[in-house]
Amino acid sequence: MQRDVMNYDVLIVGAGPSGLSAAIRIKQLALEQGREINVCVLEKGAEVGAHILSGAVIDPIALNELIPDWKEKGAPLHTPVTDDRFLVLSEEKSFDIPAKLIPPLMNNHGNYIVSLGDVCRWLGEQAEALGVEIYPGFSAAEVIYDEAGVVQGVITGDMGRDKEGHEKPGFALGMELRAHYTLFAEGARGSLTKDLTEHFQLRALSEPQKFGIGFKEIWQIEPEKSKPGSVMHSQGWPLDNSTGGGSFIYHLKENTVAIGFVVHLNYSNPHLSPFDEFQRFKTHPAIRPLLEGGKRLSYGARALTEGGLQSIPRLAFPGGLLIGCTAGFMNVPRIKGSHNAMKSGMLAAEAVVEALAQESFGATLESYPDKIRNSWIWKDLHAVRNVKPALSRFGNILGSMYGGMEMWLASFGITTPWTLSHGKADHECLKPAAACPKITYPKPDGVVSFDKLSSVYLTNVFHEEDQPCHLVLRDQSIPVDINLPQYDAPEQRYCPAGVYEIVTNEGNPRLQINASNCIHCKTCDIKDPLQNINWRTPEGGGGPNYVSM
Repeated sequence: MQRDVMNYDVLIVGAGPSGLSAAIRIKQLALEQGREINVCVLEKGAEVGAHILSGAVIDPIALNELIPDWKEKGAPLHTPVTDDRFLVLSEEKSFDIPAKLIPPLMNNHGNYIVSLGDVCRWLGEQAEALGVEIYPGFSAAEVIYDEAGVVQGVITGDMGRDKEGHEKPGFALGMELRAHYTLFAEGARGSLTKDLTEHFQLRALSEPQKFGIGFKEIWQIEPEKSKPGSVMHSQGWPLDNSTGGGSFIYHLKENTVAIGFVVHLNYSNPHLSPFDEFQRFKTHPAIRPLLEGGKRLSYGARALTEGGLQSIPRLAFPGGLLIGCTAGFMNVPRIKGSHNAMKSGMLAAEAVVEALAQESFGATLESYPDKIRNSWIWKDLHAVRNVKPALSRFGNILGSMYGGMEMWLASFGITTPWTLSHGKADHECLKPAAACPKITYPKPDGVVSFDKLSSVYLTNVFHEEDQPCHLVLRDQSIPVDINLPQYDAPEQRYCPAGVYEIVTNEGNPRLQINASNCIHCKTCDIKDPLQNINWRTPEGGGGPNYVSM
């Protein structure tokens, strides 16, 4: 069968903050120059925003630059931060850290509590108004290279294959979308970005990328407990000193709160279940009263890029660029990445438009990484570059003290002359199960803590059941022969959606993959100790359908 081919000047893979900002900025520059530049955005979610999940307290610095009149245009930034708290939790008590001790870099004054999914939906509307073509429900499954290895675009996933890969009635072959330049805005652990990284050796000079898994729930709480604009973060219990992570609680309007929890994926105990740590956190005496009497409305989880400055790969390659969280621009101590993601998309847009104006097609746009290094993105990440590796090296207590010292020095314009390394990739950090203490998690009470399956139900996840499994094992024997005896099958616990389980038939264990539960967080692709799980895009439109997350 012959594939349909569509040609554009610029193709963008992913309708998140970076991808949509890039599309908008390209069109703005084209209008300023009186030129026509055709821009297409592909989005694997069923609609723009369907797969977007973030805390989120957003710094509007990039939005102010991109769309200065965003308030007049109705951007969904309705809840300015009014109150900032930081707690340290023990098992029974909580301790407020005085605001005067918190480095100014972590101050949320002037920021907004938002649904990043709603912000992306609004950005999508602005992009379409400028003439950007956005195609939700289409997954980019393969990179197109020419004979010289230059990126030419992508091929979308086939629609209508059964589990064995055979064509069903109504089968549609994936399309070729070709462009002079392709921007990859896939978010954390992008599947095509992995291919590009190997093809161009993009990580040859950078540290391993580091990740966390972030959970989020939206709750309707009792009106008297609502404090719109209030922001709270915490460290400590239920995580031990060697396991990085923390929580957030953001009060929105209409008596709703966003409550979330992050676990850094360099944890060493394979018995640990990030999902259950989140559920346990909500039972703390300082947290439980807020939620009691309320109702959980939604749930989700996704991976976060946490490596920072030293983990940024080579960003430019022939015919394409990496932007946003797929490149790794998140500021870990600030718990913010959207502002940097948006700015990276805007800078990529400038580099692409400059090249198109010179009729330079398929080039390696080194002007883009130069623009990144000369922007406030670099300053933002440089000031906190040692925080994440300090937590990993010294533990949460000493690491936080060290990181706080560096951030205070940065606020006075003083920079330490060293950059700490991350060392191991996250999948290399697990210890044998026999060498680690088992963790007993309390049974969910159905009031503030819940099980995985009832949580997954709230994600509105959907996949066509009769399609090839998008979670591919490189070696079918590893889960039972290695992961089970050595690590007690950790995939059963690090997955936040109950996708993986060990089942026994006549005394013979095997790994069962419930792919239809997958909420596209990518944790399995990151944390599997032998990197045996390869996350690939399922049919377009599949996955979670988050509402206002």
